Amino acid sequence: MADLSAFPITARWPASDPDVIQLYSFPTPNGVKASIALEEMGLAYEAHRVTLADADVKSEAFLSLNPNNKIPALIDPNGPGGAPIGLFESGAILIYLAEKTGQLIGDGPAEKYKAIQWVMFQMGGIGPMFGQLGYFAKFAGAEIDDPRPRERYLNEAKRLLAVLDRELEGKSWITGSYSIADIAIAPWLRGLDFYGVKEAVGWDGYGNVVAYLDRFVARPAVQKGLVTPPHD
Repeated sequence: MADLSAFPITARWPASDPDVIQLYSFPTPNGVKASIALEEMGLAYEAHRVTLADADVKSEAFLSLNPNNKIPALIDPNGPGGAPIGLFESGAILIYLAEKTGQLIGDGPAEKYKAIQWVMFQMGGIGPMFGQLGYFAKFAGAEIDDPRPRERYLNEAKRLLAVLDRELEGKSWITGSYSIADIAIAPWLRGLDFYGVKEAVGWDGYGNVVAYLDRFVARPAVQKGLVTPPHD
């Protein structure tokens, strides 16, 4: 049995089976990347529900694994060299799991780096821009009278959707074959509905993106990963 005592987080969220991957997450666009990847790759794991409340993500236990107080994070008891490893940042987790299993990262170095470049596109573009749009459209920023912040992120969201729509022309998946890039990107596309901005961004005008998201959500592993761990 693996010894996870070096990870203080396990005192607050104990492992029932310390020999499997321990996932600490919540069903947000970033959080579900990890659970979807684990489901797609067929890896055994336990999902621990860590809410976005300060009492969870800013607790000493969680900060011991992720000093940046964001979900998801995980512990792999069988990391490099057989030693346990703790990881945070959803993009890093996707790359780690893909390299660990040899799955969903293309065939050969060229395809691998194409997948990684689109993961970075999501991490540096779609995630931050869509997230800020959500803040100014749905959350506290919506109370600000000045329309410029919302317009700035709305226009950037439209630009990013156009990039995706062009790239997906004639393809089912962003690199041609299903990969961690799709697992990074598609959950954030779903977020536009939650933020209530699909009409504002002209969602129906991006036909390739609409069909792409439908294909993604139809995957059984995605359906399970989207609700793991459950909200309640």
